[in-house]
Amino acid sequence: MAQKKLLKALNRPTPNFRVLSVEEWDAADPAATLQYLVRELGLPLVFKAPRQGSSIGVSILREADVAKFLDAVERSLFRKTVVGAEWQKLTERDKLQWVQQLVDIRDGIGLPVEVSTLAPLASSTLDATAQPSEKQIVAHPEELLRVLDATLQTTEAVRLTNVDGEAQVLLESFVQGREFSCIVVEDPTGKPLALPPTEIVKGEEMFDYRSKYLPGLSRKITPIDLPEADIQRIREACEEMFETFGFQVYARLDGFISSEAPVTDSEATATDSGNFIFLNDPNTTSGMLPASFFFHQAAEIGLNPSQFLTFLIRTSLAARRRGGMQPVRLAGLLKQLDTAVASRQQQERTRTKVAVVMGGYSSERHISVESGRNIYEKLSSSVKYEPVPVFLTGNSQEFRLYVLPINVMLKDNADDIREKIELAEAGHPTHPILTRIRHEAEAITSAYAGQPTEQPRRVSFSELAEEVSEVFIALHGRPGEDGALQRELEQYGLPYNGSGAESSSITINKFETNRKLREAGLRVAEHRMATRLEWTADSEGFYQSLEAQFPYPFIAKPADDGCSSAVKKIKNRAELAAFSRLIFRDQEELMPADATVLQLGFKEEFPQKEAFLVETLIARDGAAHFLEVTGGLLTHWGPNGELEIEVFEASEALATGEVLSLEEKFLAGEGQNITPARYAPDPAERQRISEEVKAELRRVAEVLDIQGYARIDAFVRVRQQGAVEVLIIEVNSLPGMTPATCIFHQTALAGYTPYDFIDQILEFGKQRADKLELNA
Repeated sequence: MAQKKLLKALNRPTPNFRVLSVEEWDAADPAATLQYLVRELGLPLVFKAPRQGSSIGVSILREADVAKFLDAVERSLFRKTVVGAEWQKLTERDKLQWVQQLVDIRDGIGLPVEVSTLAPLASSTLDATAQPSEKQIVAHPEELLRVLDATLQTTEAVRLTNVDGEAQVLLESFVQGREFSCIVVEDPTGKPLALPPTEIVKGEEMFDYRSKYLPGLSRKITPIDLPEADIQRIREACEEMFETFGFQVYARLDGFISSEAPVTDSEATATDSGNFIFLNDPNTTSGMLPASFFFHQAAEIGLNPSQFLTFLIRTSLAARRRGGMQPVRLAGLLKQLDTAVASRQQQERTRTKVAVVMGGYSSERHISVESGRNIYEKLSSSVKYEPVPVFLTGNSQEFRLYVLPINVMLKDNADDIREKIELAEAGHPTHPILTRIRHEAEAITSAYAGQPTEQPRRVSFSELAEEVSEVFIALHGRPGEDGALQRELEQYGLPYNGSGAESSSITINKFETNRKLREAGLRVAEHRMATRLEWTADSEGFYQSLEAQFPYPFIAKPADDGCSSAVKKIKNRAELAAFSRLIFRDQEELMPADATVLQLGFKEEFPQKEAFLVETLIARDGAAHFLEVTGGLLTHWGPNGELEIEVFEASEALATGEVLSLEEKFLAGEGQNITPARYAPDPAERQRISEEVKAELRRVAEVLDIQGYARIDAFVRVRQQGAVEVLIIEVNSLPGMTPATCIFHQTALAGYTPYDFIDQILEFGKQRADKLELNA
């Protein structure tokens, strides 16, 4: 709020705004308030929570609808009114999902909440002006569910208010234009330096938390696609705001560029191309997830995340010292850090080069890039390894490898990286603004070993073998998990992570994996293959045959893709027919009607296959306790050269939908994994069950000859008398290695840091290659 007022006072262009306090709102007539705001600010209206992050509590109202207006204001205040009559109509599952959404701060109001009963007005029409009476604080979702059930039996409605919610709502005029975000840092002389601004191209009109921080949900184009002069004007405006507001070290400044003059009381000056620039959201603490602008823009001057953070730490120490904070101590820390940075540059020459292969052409290619970037970052901050990012694209007939510069590796997702490669191969020139900014940033990049911002470079397998000593395969699905890439690497004597080619060729095939496990006496679901040939010959007979063998609901999924890819719970004939048409389709595009039937998510992909796997839905079956788990493992060579398998404590996987999605498994904030799994309340009993589960997972690894590391998904039934049944779902020979994946939670319990775990994986692969060479 203070930022908005300062911008106005300084006559800087910013959207017109009004502030609505909670006291004013509770006493107001919502319809009259909406009418006033539309008259003053126009439509659409933007609602913001003034003290929150730039993506939390934000809504857009496009029409003068009082009900939607009420919802938007309440969301920014982090309040929610629950009406008893509506609550009683919900099923138990609906109530659970409602609470899950409510407590997610990105879409709901978060926890803890104050629960207050509402005294209805004389008309008994409940709205935002109803007054609360009895109050209690609730801090747990299960407790909230119980409180709502109990309270709404006898009360007409309750109001839920986040205890750290807002006292005001900021309402702004909507800006129709291109949205950008620009990171500004202090250079070594203390002057502001604006990095290349990023344009946000959204699938939705609002750039919310998910769009901002999760890969693939929006596109981030760096630099924004504008003439150099316009980009420079944006940079100058951001640098001016940085100085005007007295920011230090770094800030992220958001704004718009529009062909229309903004609705503002301040003077707006057009650029040479007739566009208007204004800034409206300074952030002194930027999001730092791998997909954020923060690292995106730093990569354009050649700094990887570790290098950029090191620079910011040094800049922060210098700023605090200039401000008089512990000058002697901070001087010593600065000297120590400078010595370490200089020493690191000397170590670059002696580190082991590891190619981190990411991307691919499966539906999991975006998750692969997230895994690859995480592996790259963990290795780049070590003194032992020098990671070389390598992007794999092409198809099953031809693999194409490209060594990536850091700025291309940190593009949004696999498709963006592939596009940059194609542009480079077509001779597309570097944007002149990047050349300019890189020159201005030379004092930073030269000190922090910034990598040269070159173009992607294609290499053959033989050339790769000359450049690196080892390979970390960060691919998911084909061609990383089917043994194809492993065979190529073996030809050139390159050690790699994970299982060998033969084992990988089995575990990629869920049908063959089930067959081998069942033959070994392990529990798996009833299953069969359903082929396109059968479906094409007689679709009705095809459906009837499946329905006769598998009662609804059952599971349908590709037999040879990675985990969670196109895995669907089929509940009726319409869904079975839609699944079959989509997976057996000839064209690449999805059929919208069938995608709707299966409720495919935004940008969710669906592979084309010649067959798919059908399995019975694994259910509780009368067990006292039933849960889905995923357990990681790591292999070692014993003192006599024998293979030892270390199985970690499994994680309990909680799906928000019918099956776990890729995002829930691998992306921060998109799923709930509880480690260790909650097999039983009693610690001793929990551990007894855990040991039985781990023994079964170890048997799976032995039967399938899994090496290196893996993750095994399973359901666990605990019977009334304590008997434990483990039903294997699937095996992932190259599990996701994103920062949020639960395998890092499991290894942490076993005493491994993420780097230690990755180091163990690489060491095993190297030792395996040495053993094979000795035995050759």
